[in-house]
Amino acid sequence: MPCTTLLIGKNASYDGSTLMARNEDSGGGQFTAKKLTVVNPSDQPNHYKSVISGVEIDLPDNPLRYTAMPNALPDEGIWGAAGINEANVAMTATETITSNARVQGADPLVKEGIGEEDLVTIVLPYIRTAREGVLRLGALLEQYGTYEMNGIGFQDVNEIWWLESIGGHHWIAKRVPDDSYVVMPNQQGIDFFDMEDAFGEQREHLCSADLLTFIEDNHLDLTMRDEKQPLSSDTDFDIRAAFGSHADSDRSYNTPRAWYMLRTFNPRSFVWDGPNADWDPEDEDLPWSMVPEHKITVEDVKYVLSAHYQGTPYDPYGKHGDISLRGKYRPIGINRNNFAALTQLRPYAASGCMAVEWIAMGSNVFNAFVPFYTNVETVPDYYSCTGKDVSTESFYWISRLIGALADAQYSLCSSHIERYQNKVANQSHAMLSRFDRDLPKEDVHRYLENANEEIAAMVKEVTQDTLSKVLYETSCKMKNSFSRSDA
Repeated sequence: MPCTTLLIGKNASYDGSTLMARNEDSGGGQFTAKKLTVVNPSDQPNHYKSVISGVEIDLPDNPLRYTAMPNALPDEGIWGAAGINEANVAMTATETITSNARVQGADPLVKEGIGEEDLVTIVLPYIRTAREGVLRLGALLEQYGTYEMNGIGFQDVNEIWWLESIGGHHWIAKRVPDDSYVVMPNQQGIDFFDMEDAFGEQREHLCSADLLTFIEDNHLDLTMRDEKQPLSSDTDFDIRAAFGSHADSDRSYNTPRAWYMLRTFNPRSFVWDGPNADWDPEDEDLPWSMVPEHKITVEDVKYVLSAHYQGTPYDPYGKHGDISLRGKYRPIGINRNNFAALTQLRPYAASGCMAVEWIAMGSNVFNAFVPFYTNVETVPDYYSCTGKDVSTESFYWISRLIGALADAQYSLCSSHIERYQNKVANQSHAMLSRFDRDLPKEDVHRYLENANEEIAAMVKEVTQDTLSKVLYETSCKMKNSFSRSDA
């Protein structure tokens, strides 16, 4: 299963923004080319048909403009993945998650239902708040069902909500605490759920209207509770026990990623290593959300979504320690990262330039994070021209090339990659500050489109230079190298 998600409340971020980020990864042995697009209302279908399931849905006739990160090749459908609409509401879809046999037996998956291919297209153009996103998707899940288990994030400038599908038609959603961050690998993540709130004021918890009877009728509640306490009054219901998985594969593929993200943002709060660790990489009770030790930046997000267990014995690029532990756990920054997107909604910026989407393509260990203003009607060719053929004119393909070359000679190339990532980050922040400051009162779309073109030109130049350096280092270490002095 692919993908890793990180959600950051506005009081936990460095500048008061809500931050929502996700790696989209391909399945094992696959690589999916991606591109950045803007879908204008005239391009949005009135009637939608899925390629994978064949489900057909009539859509409202008043769509908003939105960005998306679809597959470059349309043979498997759109797979919009992540975007921000013109109301400054963002969505990331999806994090593939797990379940158990009891849940899927009680509410079987629906082969002809909706899934990751469809969700951004049928939801994001029609919502004006994060909560509206939860309610629209929840209604669609109830009506059409789904053929897979997914976690989906919704974000506006004030709130982030996380929705998890439960079986074929049910769902739960929880608001991310403003002072906290949330880590999500590929497993059911929400740990505790306030049923009293979900069936009362609904301030921070939402769910299917029949969730209580679904749980009770199918004996899904595994809590050791006082029989006199009604489920509807439980403020600490153990969602993971009821709906989650406890497979051996979770302990090598999923939970270690959550462990590493938590230790990155809370290194001193707990003991993470050794026999007295509060949590180890395979513990099933890792928290869904935590208050970080310091406010989280864009660069922190990029670092953790690129992580390969640096500073631990599990780093596949490690040079010291027990060699048998290297590569034991599935990295966050993996060879099959398709792209990463961080949607940032900045409360201090004018509404016309509030929304910025940071994107990276290819393996996150070796790529750079680039900002993109979303209040536009066009996209620079460098991000949108991805085709089936490898080309250095495409940000996706050149990022893939750099990653494949640098991985082969990691120790020689890592310094070039670090300089590349820092240079793009430094110049990106400087350019955003300048463009924000000079934002005009009229013709904002055109101004921001020109700003994006200038950022793309900078990134293209720096990326091309990095490819040249990495290619040189790797060429020097080819196995057929020989010089006269070797004779």
